Amino acid sequence: MPRARNTIISLDDTPYYHCVARTVRRAFLCGVDHYSGNDYEHRRQWLEDKLHSTAAAFAIKLCAYAVMSNHYHVVLHVRVDLASEWSNRDVVTRWHSLFSGNLLSQRFLLGEPLSDIQTELLHKDIETWRARLCDISWYMRIVNESIARKANAEDQCTGRFWEGRFKSQALLDERALLACMAYVDLNPVRASMSDSPETSDHTCVKQRIGALEKSQPEKRTIESFVGSKADQVGIPFRLIEYLELVDWTGRITRDDKRGALDDTLPPILERLAFTGEAWKVLTTAFEQQFNHWVGSENIVKQTYSDKHYQRIPSTANHKNLFG
Repeated sequence: MPRARNTIISLDDTPYYHCVARTVRRAFLCGVDHYSGNDYEHRRQWLEDKLHSTAAAFAIKLCAYAVMSNHYHVVLHVRVDLASEWSNRDVVTRWHSLFSGNLLSQRFLLGEPLSDIQTELLHKDIETWRARLCDISWYMRIVNESIARKANAEDQCTGRFWEGRFKSQALLDERALLACMAYVDLNPVRASMSDSPETSDHTCVKQRIGALEKSQPEKRTIESFVGSKADQVGIPFRLIEYLELVDWTGRITRDDKRGALDDTLPPILERLAFTGEAWKVLTTAFEQQFNHWVGSENIVKQTYSDKHYQRIPSTANHKNLFG
């Protein structure tokens, strides 16, 4: 039985989450539908643009994403630290970029005077909106509803476009985050949709490579790599290490590309105590290995205990793949 979303997404446990949304009724998100012959390739840009524009309003950064034919992946970093720094005007402006707000918020932005009672009511709304702008369910809802409306209008039909619930996995430690990001960024390579990360359209890794090569501006909605800098918030690895790792991994996940597992692992894998075989499984079958909580066995067991699970799921895969 599916667990309630608020028991899975808990910022007290981790700010990093892997989310997946899939279409229904033979609906094609992107690409060519061989059943109908229709070409929906243009929808990839719809979705990529919506991921970024929605993240720009939210206190959420994109760590990785990939737009596939009938689903998409996104790894999100919830930045409560950013939301706490927003002024009331910042919150209202961001909310109005998504919704119309209410009469009080509209008058507030216009600089019109409000009574004490009106100000108090508006402040309650602002705190509600501030919380929602840190909420992954609200983020996914806005992205998915927008794309569903556009796709249904184009298809001249009504009804569901997405499955009822998006799938989410909590990434509890650095190793889970690294493995999931590589899994997502390499989805098109593994599916033979592209030959390399730098040619994988509509992925976060291509955006990073383009920004690194100065061929395109870096998007502010993409989370930064901060390495070991304790005074900065971001992905706890160095960008160059990650890109080298993704390039190496891309060669071992494609049967038609040269490359094989050998005794020489990238330094980042050695530092995090990954084996080559475990890394290959993680970056080719990450979703299938875990349910909601991903990380080292001891961390996952502690999470199960904290969440008062009556039946503790197996942690064999966590032990085998993360130690």
